[in-house]
Formats: sequence, C-alpha cells, structure tokens
Amino acid sequence: MNLAGHKALITGAGQGIGRACAEVFASRGADLVLLDKNSETLNALAEKLTRTGRRIAVSVLDLTDFDLLQSESAKIIQQGLIDILVNNAGFDRPGTSAKISMDEFWAVLGIHLTAPLFLIRALLPPMRAAKWGRIINVSSIYGLIGEKGELAYSTAKAGLIGLTKSLAKECGKDGVTVNAVLPGLTRTPTVEKLMGDQYKEMIITATPLGRMAEAEEVATVIAFLASDDASFITGAALPVSGGWGI
Repeated sequence: MNLAGHKALITGAGQGIGRACAEVFASRGADLVLLDKNSETLNALAEKLTRTGRRIAVSVLDLTDFDLLQSESAKIIQQGLIDILVNNAGFDRPGTSAKISMDEFWAVLGIHLTAPLFLIRALLPPMRAAKWGRIINVSSIYGLIGEKGELAYSTAKAGLIGLTKSLAKECGKDGVTVNAVLPGLTRTPTVEKLMGDQYKEMIITATPLGRMAEAEEVATVIAFLASDDASFITGAALPVSGGWGI
C-alpha cells in the first residue's frame, strides 16, 4: 500500500474521514492537495503533515460554489498531475419527503454529486493520458439501504454509487479505477456533536461488530483502493460498516 510518487486530492480534509485519509496517505508517501471550507482545521492539518516531509498544498474552498470550484480546479491541474482523487466532502440536511425543502435537497445533491463531478471532469483527462489513476468516492451504507428522515442524503449517496459504476466502465481501458466506499456509523466530530446517543446506540445494536468505526479504519480502506494492491478492483461499492446493512 505504498503511495510514494503519487499525488492525491482529498476533499473535506479538515476533519473526520477526510483528515484521516490525509494522515494515512501522507504516512504512505503521497503528496497531497487538501480542500476544505474550514481554514482553521485545514491549515492546522497542513502544518502537521508538512513536518512529515510530504509536499502539502491547501485550498480553502466551499465546494458548492461551483464557479469557484471550476476555476480552482483549473489552477490545481496546472500544478502537476494529480493521479488520486478522494471525493469525501459532504453534509446532511435531514428530512422526510414532506419536510425537506427543495433548496436543502439540491444542496445535499450538490455537495455529494455535482462537486465530485466537477473534480472528476477536471482531473480524469490527465489520469487517462498517464494510463494510471484512482478515484475513490465516499458514499454511505445509506446509499444501499436508505433511511427514514434521510431522504436527500440517502438519495445522494445512492447516486454516488451509480456515478462510480458508470465512470468505472468509461475509463477502465485507460488504467483508471473508480470505486466507492460505504461507511457505516463512524466516529467523527460531526457524529460526536450532532447525533444523539439514543440514535447511535440503535445503529450500534444493528451492527454485527457492535461498535462504530474509527475514521482511520475507513481511511485505510480508501488508501488500499488508491494503491497498486487494488489494481484489479474497479466499480466496487465496498461497505465499511461493521456489517450494518447486510
């Protein structure tokens, strides 16, 4: 799972799974381009990882500002080949069909589907020209099983699985693999702050391994899919859920 000689772009890198990915990738030799809208957490992470000797670039960016994302993507690709893309950034707007607003619905689809597509359109052509590339999309177990009150999030994460499979068929002949990971309940700052204990316990009870994941456990699977050890895996939607959803 050596990533030396590769450069990875990771979205939502300031905390949670994105931060864990940045740390794991740096530990395995990758240079990094880190995107997040929180300048404080992003810059602190970059300072930490720079001390590992890796080359770290950051961009403080709201990925739902699509005009800015498009221009920033053009700048990023001018700075050298990025051959690994981790589409991790996201947020949730809970609600049933009767309660969620259309603005909230489109916002969730925007961060989980439109923003990844913008980055894929920018970064995929150089990967295909180089005949090597890795795209890993962070979906969710909700993309398979859905959840009451999570209409927008479940829809977006299911769409990300469809995007993954379609793209894998499109660019496999050029040596680019495209996979999705489907985390279950994962210990992140957002989960710790915003999810009620009762709801956490309900999910843990339904999880055969009987606990939530640590962010690093998801990040190591993503690092595997980014490596040559996963060279014959593409179009996969891999649950990292402790068995929740089976």
